Amino acid sequence: MPSFDPYERGCPSRDLLDQIGSKWAVLVLGELGRNGTSRFGHLRQALAGVSEKMLTQTLRTLERDGLVSRTVYPEVPPHVEYGLTALGQTLREPLKALTEWSVLHIEEVITAREEYDDRTERTR
Repeated sequence: MPSFDPYERGCPSRDLLDQIGSKWAVLVLGELGRNGTSRFGHLRQALAGVSEKMLTQTLRTLERDGLVSRTVYPEVPPHVEYGLTALGQTLREPLKALTEWSVLHIEEVITAREEYDDRTERTR
């Protein structure tokens, strides 16, 4: 059995970590985890600020990685739904914890950013 270490250059687990850690992937996975199967239009509306192109790329990457399923219903126009796979479901708790941490600590981060900006502005 191979050993994977995301700290090693070229390790596939590093690539996966990059993918699932991206802003839009975290939000897509979170939205599908919170509200279940969704259509593209719902996801685009729920994820304010995502472009159609970026959402499409993110969904394709997550589908390729086996985290999201894409179901096409034979209707006119085609009805497409996205949902978490069993593997994608395993990310719900870690991503929920990360999201909750960001909400809980955002004020501290904002303060740290302001202090940093003030310090670096004075040294210029």
